[in-house]
Amino acid sequence: MGFLDLEKHFAFYAAYHSNSTNICIHMIFVWPIFFTAVLLFNFIPAPFDFPYIDISLFGNDFSLVFNFGFLFSLIYAVFYVCFDYKVGSLAALLCIFCWISSSVLASVLGFQLAWKVVLVVQLVSWIAQFIGHGVFEGRAPALLDNILQAFLMAPFFVLFEALQILFGYEPYPGFHARVTAIVDAETEDWRNKKGKLLT
Repeated sequence: MGFLDLEKHFAFYAAYHSNSTNICIHMIFVWPIFFTAVLLFNFIPAPFDFPYIDISLFGNDFSLVFNFGFLFSLIYAVFYVCFDYKVGSLAALLCIFCWISSSVLASVLGFQLAWKVVLVVQLVSWIAQFIGHGVFEGRAPALLDNILQAFLMAPFFVLFEALQILFGYEPYPGFHARVTAIVDAETEDWRNKKGKLLT
């Protein structure tokens, strides 16, 4: 288990995301952060030529380059499949879709416009999430306690949580009950520590 302990990591994430408005904000803004990061990775120069595939889309020709954007997406995709093969496979498909669509967008926009799009989306997305935590959750974001959680696992967990909320998805029976118990204990511990700091 260890690093791929789904219960432990999801409980950690869920403890910082219990407010429904904050959860909704994260579901809207986490994947755009990933997408625009992949978009930016498409422009990183490489010391060698990447392989590519020529594609035609809507009457336009594009080159789908297996570049750093692809490598970034592939690392996330493989990690997510290892985490949970069902939701992970869906998350992996979304990662690859982000790479393909960002590659097309990169060739359409060019770097001079793309970096501005990335900057605006990143700023809006991060500000929205900080508002979600500060105004609605009343608790600092998880990235202040676990930066790996914020950057590597957040896209997977917002998808996982959406499937859990909408369809009652559990990777195995009893998962939700076990995670809820861990979250309740962790939240109570956090409240007690917060109370001691305020007294």
